[in-house]
Amino acid sequence: MRRALTQEIQNLIDRGRDRQLRLAVTGLSRAGKTAFLTSLVNQLRHAGIDARLDLLKAAREERLLGAQRVSQPDLGIPRFPFDEAMHSLATTPPRWPEPTRGISELRLTLRYRTRRAHGLLGDTATLTLDLIDYPGEWLLDLPLLEHDFLSWSEAQLKAMGPERQRYAHDWQSAMSALTPQDVVDESRLAALAERYAASLSDAREAGFSHLQPGRFLLPGDLQGAPVLQFFPLPGVQESDRATLEALPSTSLYQTLARRFRYYQQHVVKPFYREHFRRFDRQIVLVDVLGALNAGPERFEDLSLALSTLMRSFDYGKRSLINRLFAPRIDRLAIAATKADHVTPDQHANLVALLEALLAEPIKDLRYADVPVRALSLAAIRATQAREIEDDGRRQPVLRGHGLDDQPLLIYPGDVPPTLPPRDFWQRQGFTFTGFRPPASDGASALPHIRMDAALEWLLGDKLR
Repeated sequence: MRRALTQEIQNLIDRGRDRQLRLAVTGLSRAGKTAFLTSLVNQLRHAGIDARLDLLKAAREERLLGAQRVSQPDLGIPRFPFDEAMHSLATTPPRWPEPTRGISELRLTLRYRTRRAHGLLGDTATLTLDLIDYPGEWLLDLPLLEHDFLSWSEAQLKAMGPERQRYAHDWQSAMSALTPQDVVDESRLAALAERYAASLSDAREAGFSHLQPGRFLLPGDLQGAPVLQFFPLPGVQESDRATLEALPSTSLYQTLARRFRYYQQHVVKPFYREHFRRFDRQIVLVDVLGALNAGPERFEDLSLALSTLMRSFDYGKRSLINRLFAPRIDRLAIAATKADHVTPDQHANLVALLEALLAEPIKDLRYADVPVRALSLAAIRATQAREIEDDGRRQPVLRGHGLDDQPLLIYPGDVPPTLPPRDFWQRQGFTFTGFRPPASDGASALPHIRMDAALEWLLGDKLR
């Protein structure tokens, strides 16, 4: 008890002196959060040794002395599995680390020399950096707080395009015989919820992103609980609200609405309150190339998921009072991941497309005077850029190993710099192939693309 109180007092002191930073690594499924966090820790641990961090000013000026992992403040949250991730990368053949399956944290202390006037080095100082990781699927639940059951049901069914409906066909067929006033027993509700969850899982495998509730995709310790046994109700609309709300408590509509409210109050709100509201900085990772690969409906679905998601965070300028008691996200990075899956001449287009995807949220952030930067990166670079001779012309290509460990030499294709029109997918040819990670001895700094730029934006002002 005394030790916990001492730690909490020290945290308050560090926050008051602006010597503690909580960084949230967010993004939807398969955006590369685990790889990003693994690389971030690896780069900071190798600062000043063999890490290539020229764009991080404190490292370029040789003021960053390194980083150490220390005990995290919340002992009730699992530690981010950094060692396991590094072990996966060092196997033969190397494997990508396992994706996030629950919330985790990791605390680093960064030791650096302060900078005085005329470039002189000052005293040593320490920055405490708390890194927070959690399943991308859970992020999708935050927008549910804007709805009640009726408006959520309408929104879910309206957002289903023709391809998305294909994956919900079995569930919708099972629902066709039911009406809102029916009394449905627990076992049938559970079976219908299981079919709905299966439709979400199938849609995710097919490349869709805007899938709710997110916990249905990764339930964790809620597996089998009645709180996860609900689903949107087809056919209901706002004009029916009075009739629906007058139905008895045993009706299908009222049962589902009650479980939806419980889910909001006991699953979504505590997660938001206990974790999201304590972040200082945030990076949102986006798999733009995966959405392009998947086609127009999935690309639009990603855009909808991201714009909805961005409204859920608490952005604003930080003051001393905010740092101590009500921190808000005061700096944001938005990163298109897997930049090593396209040739370097396409990186600018990748950033431009990312900015187009998030045009409206970025405008809102800038209006609120929240610094935001878009960039492309590869947390762990899996390819090498090369050129080949093709009909007398130099053609950029990528060399690496596919996920099946076969060597590849390919030109994946061009990235559109703006939101593509509907006919883009018929006339544009590209295949953004997956690559396995590079061979690693587990003792060296991981290769990357622009991780140092991300670190400079997220941490650089704290390392002066």
